[in-house]
Amino acid sequence: MVAYVWHERMVNLVVFDHYGRTFNQTSVPLLQDDVNTDQITPINRNMNPDWAALLFANARKLPDGSDDPDFPLNKPQFRRPSILVTGRNFGCGSSREGAVWAMIATGIRCIVARSFADIYRENCLQNGLLPIVLGAQDAEAFEQRVVAVNGSAPFTVDLQIQRISGPGGPDLTFDISGADRMRLIEGLDDIGLTLKHADEIGAWEQRIATAQPWLQSATDSRHT
Repeated sequence: MVAYVWHERMVNLVVFDHYGRTFNQTSVPLLQDDVNTDQITPINRNMNPDWAALLFANARKLPDGSDDPDFPLNKPQFRRPSILVTGRNFGCGSSREGAVWAMIATGIRCIVARSFADIYRENCLQNGLLPIVLGAQDAEAFEQRVVAVNGSAPFTVDLQIQRISGPGGPDLTFDISGADRMRLIEGLDDIGLTLKHADEIGAWEQRIATAQPWLQSATDSRHT
């Protein structure tokens, strides 16, 4: 299980509760390298899919179509995870954003990995999913602790103080840029970040309207 700090916005971004509210959920180890986005969410032509059902939809199944009892997310103690613990280069492959949406739909709010594919990490940040990279020594120790606990005890990820705590060892700190941390805590995507400067943008538009009024009446020659 995992104690996790979060609550949801109407737009389905996750806002990390900086007042320290925690929830007991589940932590799941998927200790593989180079897990790609097609494995995370196989291609689906449905325009309104069940994103939770798509998460590792193929990997969860045996060749005969039945559930694979050995796949971590099929095990009873890992049915509703909150933290996914995984290996190197997680989220490589195509840039499909659904590979993040499926995580969130399942309840996963944080991925602790050895490393991430760059586009996948950015998609995590855009959608309120916390990507944490631990160094080799800390990552190995944390993986061992999660495997040993096997879903029976909580780990806590606290974004405010950038710390992971739980059974089997000392607290671990993780790095995240101030801008990314603020984005997650406040539940902001790129548009939200821009709107934080709405007053400055409005003031600039007023100055330009006065200094260069001809811009306000300019026409697009492509449409004349």
